[in-house]
Amino acid sequence: MMIAVMLILSYLVGAFPSGFVVGKLFYKKDIRQLGSKNTGATNSFRVLGKPAGFLVTFLDMFKGFIVVFFPLWFPIHADGPVSSFFTNGLIVGVFAIAGHVYPIYLGFKGGKAVATSAGVIFGVNPILLLILVGIFFIILYLTKYVSLSSITATICCVIGALLIRDYILVLVSFGVGLLLIIRHRTNIVRIFKGEEPKIKWM
Repeated sequence: MMIAVMLILSYLVGAFPSGFVVGKLFYKKDIRQLGSKNTGATNSFRVLGKPAGFLVTFLDMFKGFIVVFFPLWFPIHADGPVSSFFTNGLIVGVFAIAGHVYPIYLGFKGGKAVATSAGVIFGVNPILLLILVGIFFIILYLTKYVSLSSITATICCVIGALLIRDYILVLVSFGVGLLLIIRHRTNIVRIFKGEEPKIKWM
């Protein structure tokens, strides 16, 4: 019962719509009606500007980071394989990622979960995240495509998880990677057509 409460709370934390709240609270704008109409950090940068973009990125990462530690704070005794699996910080983080992508507060239409996923990884393996952030910005600098940078970093996360033999991370990063590619499918099509907008702040 307590595990279910923890996982639901993780989802609800992840579902907090940072981009929407920042846009409405500080800019009186509904980010869902502007730019790509996505509530994530990238659209916040484009529509609301750098300060808002950085704030939304931080908040989205924090959502993923904080839930990783829920198993330490909830009075749960993981004495079996099933309970041990669902009290793993990575698995708890998946529910926050799901909440960000499908937030109950906004009719289940949210962001693409790049920043929230990064927050989860930061909570379980900060060194790996630093490597992935480096890869992300290298690709971003070379191509100016946020979507391509995100997908490349996700693929590298799967490879990194295999190298360090963290098989739960392999499972999670592979699943999140597939979700990320699906969420970026229109971006991928636009890249091949040469129609994907490039960032102008690097």
